[in-house]
Amino acid sequence: MKRPNDIVRLDGRVALVTGAGQGVGRAAAHMLAGAGAACVVVNDYFPDRARRVAAEIEADGGRAIALACDVGDPGAVRSMVEEARSIAGPVAVLVNNAGNAGPGGISETLPAFWETRPEDWDAWIRTNFNGVLNACHAVVPGMIELGWGRIVTVISDAGRVGEPHYAVYSGAKAGAAGFMRALAKGVGRHGITANCVALSAIMTPGLAARMATEEQRRKVLSRYVVKRVGDPEDAAAMIMFLASEAAGWITAQTYPVNGGYAVSQ
Repeated sequence: MKRPNDIVRLDGRVALVTGAGQGVGRAAAHMLAGAGAACVVVNDYFPDRARRVAAEIEADGGRAIALACDVGDPGAVRSMVEEARSIAGPVAVLVNNAGNAGPGGISETLPAFWETRPEDWDAWIRTNFNGVLNACHAVVPGMIELGWGRIVTVISDAGRVGEPHYAVYSGAKAGAAGFMRALAKGVGRHGITANCVALSAIMTPGLAARMATEEQRRKVLSRYVVKRVGDPEDAAAMIMFLASEAAGWITAQTYPVNGGYAVSQ
C-alpha cells in the first residue's frame, strides 16, 4: 500500500501550466515542482514573467523551462508543446490556468452586456475557452501515448453562478467546464482524467486595492463563509491534488475553492 505522501508525488511527470507568470499559475507551478515533477513548463504571454518563475523553481532545486506564447493561438500552442516534448518529454499534466481577458487583464468598469459590441467578447472567449481547447488538443495525443494524464482547468465561480458584469467571461468559463466534462468521457479509457477548479476572489494586487479600507473589506468578505479571500496557494493545493495519483478515480468534476462564496448543490 502506498503511503499518503507517495500518492501526491509527480516523479517523472512533465507538467505544463499556462498563465504561470503570476498568481495562481505561479503557485501551481511551484507546487508541482515541489511534488517532484520531472520538469515544469512555465507558460505565460509575457516571456519575462515565465522566465522569472522558471528561475525561481530552478533556484528551489526543481527543473523548469519557460515557454511563452498566447494560448489563444493554436499554432503557437502546438509549437510550445512540441518544444517542451523535445526538451523534457511529453506533457503528462496540463493546468489550464491562463484566463481573464488575456494579457490585457480585466477592466473594473465593464458595461452591461447589451452595451458591448461583438468585438468586445473576443478576448474573453479567446483566452478562457479557445485557450483551453488549444492546449488540450495539443497535449492529449502525448497523454494517450503515455497511457496516463491529468488535465486541470481553472475556471471561476462566475462560470457556476454567473456574474452580471462579466457575462461573456461567465459564459466562457462555463463553456470550458462543459468541454472538460465531455473530454473526460472521451479520454478516460486512456488513463487520463479531466477536472475543473472553480475559484472566487484570490488575493491579487488589484483585489488588495479594492480592500484598502475597512468598509471595502467588509463588503467583499460579506459574501464569504470563511472570512478571508483566497491565497494563490489555496487554489494550487486543489490543482496539485487533482494532478496527482490520489485523484486517479476522479474525473469530469468541478471543485469550488471559494471560501463558501457559492455553495455546491
